[in-house]
Amino acid sequence: MRILVVEDSKVVSRILQHLIAQELDCEVDFAVDMAAAKILLEQKEYFVAITDLNLPDAQEGEIVRLVLSKQTPCIVLTGSLDSEQRKRLLQLGIVDYILKENRFSYEYVVRLVRRLQRNIDVKVLVADDSVVSRKFVRSLLEQHLYQVIEADDGHSAWEILQSQPDVQLLITDYNMPGLDGFGLILKVREKFSREELAIIGLSSDSDESLSARFIKNGANDFLQKPFVHEEFHCRVLNTLDSLDMIRKLWDQANLDYLTCVYNRRYFFGLFEEQMEQIKQKQGALTVALLDIDFFKKVNDTYGHDVGDEVLVEFAARLKHFFGQHFTVSRFGGEEFIVAFKGLNQEKAFVLMDKFRSQLEMKPIVTSKGDMFITVSTGIAGLADDSLDGLIKRADMALYDAKKSGRNLVCIEA
Repeated sequence: MRILVVEDSKVVSRILQHLIAQELDCEVDFAVDMAAAKILLEQKEYFVAITDLNLPDAQEGEIVRLVLSKQTPCIVLTGSLDSEQRKRLLQLGIVDYILKENRFSYEYVVRLVRRLQRNIDVKVLVADDSVVSRKFVRSLLEQHLYQVIEADDGHSAWEILQSQPDVQLLITDYNMPGLDGFGLILKVREKFSREELAIIGLSSDSDESLSARFIKNGANDFLQKPFVHEEFHCRVLNTLDSLDMIRKLWDQANLDYLTCVYNRRYFFGLFEEQMEQIKQKQGALTVALLDIDFFKKVNDTYGHDVGDEVLVEFAARLKHFFGQHFTVSRFGGEEFIVAFKGLNQEKAFVLMDKFRSQLEMKPIVTSKGDMFITVSTGIAGLADDSLDGLIKRADMALYDAKKSGRNLVCIEA
């Protein structure tokens, strides 16, 4: 990523240079006037330009038009801005403008660039039956580099969400034919949690209770139409930053810090809730408990850093092989567990033995050289017992696999 900063103040340039170096992994070019900026824009492509509005050789904001003519997103810095200048800048399609007031202003600039970098991979669904309103919201989002998908009513929005579950933000109008904004949110929240999808409600209705009703129904935020550009961008920015924070906290609570597969806490929380339902429906649940053979010898011979490399790669192979359809967790140390919901012991055995065979054939690349490892596995299927009981039976089968020579998959006797 390469950024262009156009600023004639040495103080401001130094502040931005310091903050960008701390927060962003990118290349930065500096220009002190429009003439220097023009040369750089002709020579290189920039992810974004951060530019002062008034330069020594461009007192009327001509630099903004120059940057935008190169299809480069533009963030404007200015010491002052009247209402007419503000309207003109927003109509031109800048990313945002920031007043040079204090250090927080420059920190906001860097935060905005970091957000733009992430936005490239963020899908936003806009649901609104008004073509004009939908296109306006789309244009605002595209200024901030989001991937935008449109839906002309609640039903089509719901279909899109089911076919594209990687949408991170839904912006929905209230008044839509068939399925309105409230109905859409209720359906969405049945399937997508707040960690998976954020929602912002919109409405031109004058009902003062709408904002509270949207949020009570599961929306993260609400905007009254018509809204100003800055408020829209700030609400979207804050909503997605909050979503990132929620996901980060969720990951810290539920993923193993080293291998990034689910942890023991998540595993028990997930399946203790499902046990009774699976039993009532007479469904199948099989668990496989895995233990890397002679792992202590790896740590003792090569050190714990190499042991960690082995654990990370082993977990990655487990996740690649099983993670798309089944639940992979680290139970602690070199012990992992895979839950096969919907499979009996025999089908789980076939899959686990295939994984075992592939594992022993392909070495793990470590900082101390290639290393071949094997794994012992015990399998047990759900009977009329608890989750703890199911895991204990898998552990007994694992003991049999070790006792029988290791590098084996054993089903409970």
